[in-house]
Amino acid sequence: MNDIARFEPTVLETACEWTAADVADPETWTEHLSPAEIEELEAAVAHAFSLSDDFLAIGKTEFPLPTLGPRLKAIERELMDGRGFVRLRGLPRDRWSNDEMNMAYWGIGAHLGRPWPQNAKGHLLGDVTDHGKAAGDPTSRGNEIGLVGLDFHCDGSDLVGLMCLRTGVSGGLSAVCNSVALHNRLVAERPDLAAELYKPQPFDYRGEQAPGRPGWYLMPVFTRHAGRLFTRLIRPYILASQRHDDAPRLTPKAIEALTWMQDHAEGGGYSVIMDFQPGDMQFINNYHVLHGRSAYEDDPATGRVRHLKRLWLETDALAERPEAFVNRMGTHWARKLTISRMDADA
Repeated sequence: MNDIARFEPTVLETACEWTAADVADPETWTEHLSPAEIEELEAAVAHAFSLSDDFLAIGKTEFPLPTLGPRLKAIERELMDGRGFVRLRGLPRDRWSNDEMNMAYWGIGAHLGRPWPQNAKGHLLGDVTDHGKAAGDPTSRGNEIGLVGLDFHCDGSDLVGLMCLRTGVSGGLSAVCNSVALHNRLVAERPDLAAELYKPQPFDYRGEQAPGRPGWYLMPVFTRHAGRLFTRLIRPYILASQRHDDAPRLTPKAIEALTWMQDHAEGGGYSVIMDFQPGDMQFINNYHVLHGRSAYEDDPATGRVRHLKRLWLETDALAERPEAFVNRMGTHWARKLTISRMDADA
């Protein structure tokens, strides 16, 4: 891929392709925690808090899961080399506090990978809820915008996890879409558009760039590395980059390719919709699976406010990754690592 002008995209990782029909049965992608595994998690949470109430001091070693741990490793392999998404169900939200829920989620995440800063605040455990930011705010990010639906997109890590603390009044359904199948179909039908998305595209930094740096960065939507497909698709951020006069202009072919991806992702042939119950956890492979959500309604007066916790994780299941997909521990996002604590009783 040294000479992008001669680069020809190829079909990749067909074993990771799926269609909506393939994943129509929720039981194929829902992992139910057993009573014994819940007891093991409860003991691990208690052990972790006996060591420290600072989540940053708790890793895999401090959160022992002798039985559930191997099962999580198998799930990690499925995320990276198979379907690419999973829903874990069974945490006892009705009797665990927010802190206990968050520690259980943090500990499960530690068995799947290492935390990755999610924003310039250095959040390793973030909040997906209504932060009071408008969708039109050029500094707003998806986890901060409430009520409206979100297009299919990637986050900025190997794995992304969401845990439901609370649902709203209605809506807020999660959707996942197989970007491997979309990539391979685009390669087969419109290799010219696929090749365009292998070229660096401008992304809006949403105001979170390092001081003195441009408000945009360059990154391909598709990258081929060691036979694997790596995807970074956040169409609204790519389009928003054009607000910066110094950002490269999107080509007509790039706009056409982004529209193709959007139309086929939203078409329903490669996606599935799932609900979140309090205590549910969803983990996805960012490089193989896009995610989005439907619009929702909150009722703050009664406390029915949709609230998810988010993890970005670096997995050991990847032997290597392109430089642009390396954990941002060396950037300004990691200068002060912290835990976002918007929870009512945290």
